[in-house]
Amino acid sequence: MIRCPDCGAEIDVDEDEVEEGEILSCPECEVELEVTQTHPVHLNPISDDLDDEDDEEEEEEEEDDDEEDDDEEDDDPEEEEEEDDEE
Repeated sequence: MIRCPDCGAEIDVDEDEVEEGEILSCPECEVELEVTQTHPVHLNPISDDLDDEDDEEEEEEEEDDDEEDDDEEDDDPEEEEEEDDEE
């Protein structure tokens, strides 16, 4: 018998019926659990909060990259002059 790492509830899992990477749900607290090991079975909670934080960090990085691109265009007046000369 396996216990939920979040609430301690018993989870009926057969080692032979689960695969590493499989997602289970705790019947008590309904947290999603990833099977990280099968013999013996080891479960890690999957936190939506962590996913949200990762998404926010990625969005911030993208915004920073966009700002840097805009700054680079403004900082290089020679490129604009070359474009004018070609026409």
